[in-house]
Amino acid sequence: MIEQEIEQFEKYYDMIRTYLLTYSMQLLAALLILIVGLWLAKKLASATHAVMIRHNIDITLTNFVANVVKVLVVTMFIIIALGKVGISVTPFVAAIGAASLGAGLAVQGMLSNYGAGLALIATRPFVVGDTIAVKGVSGQVKSIELGHTILINEQKVEITVPNKHIIGEVLHNSFNYSHIEGQVGIAYDAPVNQAISVIQKILVDDDNVADSPAPQVGIEAFSDSAITISYRYWTPTTSLIENKLNVNQAIYQGFKDANIEIPFPQRVVTIKSNTPKSE
Repeated sequence: MIEQEIEQFEKYYDMIRTYLLTYSMQLLAALLILIVGLWLAKKLASATHAVMIRHNIDITLTNFVANVVKVLVVTMFIIIALGKVGISVTPFVAAIGAASLGAGLAVQGMLSNYGAGLALIATRPFVVGDTIAVKGVSGQVKSIELGHTILINEQKVEITVPNKHIIGEVLHNSFNYSHIEGQVGIAYDAPVNQAISVIQKILVDDDNVADSPAPQVGIEAFSDSAITISYRYWTPTTSLIENKLNVNQAIYQGFKDANIEIPFPQRVVTIKSNTPKSE
């Protein structure tokens, strides 16, 4: 038993030695080819990255293209090195092609997200910091990845949207601002023009209210118990709730200081008496 194992070991040893003696120069050449390939792939990837950055290409697309260049160059040199030592790469290419087809069918949803991500990066319908609304969700764009886009809303909740649900859909982009609309009622005998002026001054003086588009203030409706004044303005999405609360508080205080009445709902009731008059 031991003699058989020794004979088998010697057989493999002779085979390896013969291979090394026969292909020693080819192995050395293949190793040099791999080293040169790795060095060249790194240089080409860095050069691609630098050129795209110089032309202000999106950083996500820049990193993706640089990595693709690196992988392609390394793969090419590996094929050359394998051929140098006498290993045919044709069966490997066929196997990789079959595996790629099966993997593509299995992860077609993921690949569609990646394709949509590349389209978003290339066309740039929005950038990080913009406020968008799509498929019933809205928020400020926190990051754009190849497979998905991350939004963050005014409640600081992160929303992950697959990129395939963004491409081809109706997209609302208000950039880094969000629209706020509010209403307040004043009494019918209150000075309407003064009330409008108070709100306009509050909105103009607030640093968190955008100058363009300019705030809008005016009479919205004539309700049963009050004249409804509507006001609209734009504010940064990152502080949407905070700014809305501050503006509402300032309007209430402004009306109080100006003695402008904010009425509560009222109903006038008339009682008719059917008691006959005394003779």
